Amino acid sequence: MILNIGDNYASSTSGNEFKKQKSPEMDQCIQNCLNCFKICEETLARCFTQIEHKDSSHLALLKSCAEICNTSAKFMMLNSKFHSDVCGVCSKVCIECADSCEALGDASMKECIEACRKCADSCAKMAKLPH
Repeated sequence: MILNIGDNYASSTSGNEFKKQKSPEMDQCIQNCLNCFKICEETLARCFTQIEHKDSSHLALLKSCAEICNTSAKFMMLNSKFHSDVCGVCSKVCIECADSCEALGDASMKECIEACRKCADSCAKMAKLPH
């Protein structure tokens, strides 16, 4: 299965499409997750090349956050009945990642902190919605 990340639906290689998202809140949450994924990946790369924050637990948390955000977006695009469960976990990981970045006291982490907090908020709301 190939996911068209830029679109709000998933398609298989045979061209079948899943239902488009009904909820503007879900569409926004997908965008927040994809943005957080991108920014966490960029921040992780910067940590390796430019920033002195090479603590393995912080780097692992950045990577974990990126991966759960990507996964959460995919589950919502698939209209998976488990998307609210994944969103709940995503919210928790994003909060922890934002807190970890904030604790570093480095201004270069600001964009990552903001993206994580925004994603955490929207995922927490999605997690509370019925399946």
